[in-house]
Formats: sequence, C-alpha cells, structure tokens
Amino acid sequence: MTDFPTHTIETAPADAKPRLEGAQAALGFVPNLFAAMAEAPALLEGYQTLSDIFDKTDLSATERQIILMTNNYLNGCDYCMAAHTTISQGSGVPADVIESLRNNKPIADAKLEALRQFAITVNETRGWPLERDVQALITAGYTTQTVLEVVLGTGLKVLSNYTNHIVETDVDAAFAPNAWTRPAANAA
Repeated sequence: MTDFPTHTIETAPADAKPRLEGAQAALGFVPNLFAAMAEAPALLEGYQTLSDIFDKTDLSATERQIILMTNNYLNGCDYCMAAHTTISQGSGVPADVIESLRNNKPIADAKLEALRQFAITVNETRGWPLERDVQALITAGYTTQTVLEVVLGTGLKVLSNYTNHIVETDVDAAFAPNAWTRPAANAA
C-alpha cells in the first residue's frame, strides 16, 4: 500500500501551509483530511473553496448535510460520516435526521426525504437522473436551482470521499465519538 503523508503545518508544501494555518485558527486543530490533502495543495484549495461555495447555496444547514451525508453513506466514507455527524450536531440538524442519514433510512419529513432520494439518484446514476426524479424533487417543494445544488454537493463529496479512500485517513479525535463503519453490503 502506498504511504501518503499526513502533513503538519511545518511539513506541508508551501502552498498548503496557509490553508492548514487557517484551519488551525478556525477549528483549533488541523483535520486529518486537510493534512492529507495538503500533499496536493490544489486539491486542498479546491476542496475548501468548493465547501465555502456550497455553504452559499440557498439550502439550509440541514439540507446541505442531507446531500453531503447521503453521498458519504453511498460512497462508504467512514471518515466523512464521523466528521459530518459532528458537523451536523453542531449545526442544529435534528437528531432523527442525522440518525436516518447514518443508517440510510427514510427521513420522517417528506420534503427532506425527497431531497435525500434525489441525492441518492444523482450519486447512483452518476448524474443521469430521469425526468421523473427531477420532477419528484420539484413537486416536493424544491426548485431547478436545488437540482443543480445537489450536483455541487455531490462533487464536493467526490473530492473528500475519494481522497479518504485512497489515503486511508484516520478519524480525528474530535470526530471519534461519532465513528461510523460502513455496513457490510457497502464494504469494499
């Protein structure tokens, strides 16, 4: 297995250092995902920039986490499931929604469940939803803008989930209380 470094601020390539320093200042630690992405500074910049852009959508924190955690689950990303459970808890996402997302179970709120189902469809069809899938999301109360914002969130998760799979990122202590292991059916 190829050994990928988990950088510190001191060992990171020069172009990644300011981004790791920013994470340290904002979070009080450098997440292992960022430390691993620092090996390719453009990847780290791309991920952080896209994450900031995703936060500017018209979606609520709960809706954004539904898209992100649905992709984490489908992609079998242990690291991101633990991290986004913690982020969701800190963002006020209802506990029953978090539990549904961690277990790939329907969300009780019909509108939020429609969003989860559409995120599943976008992931599983690799961006080829049927017209009826798009219409189901719109009928649930979302817009054509939402359709495209699901694509944005899905793209964000490709960057982090795939990185975590390849480098085998260790879950940070801050996220460890929410550790998650993919169900056997999703195991690689």
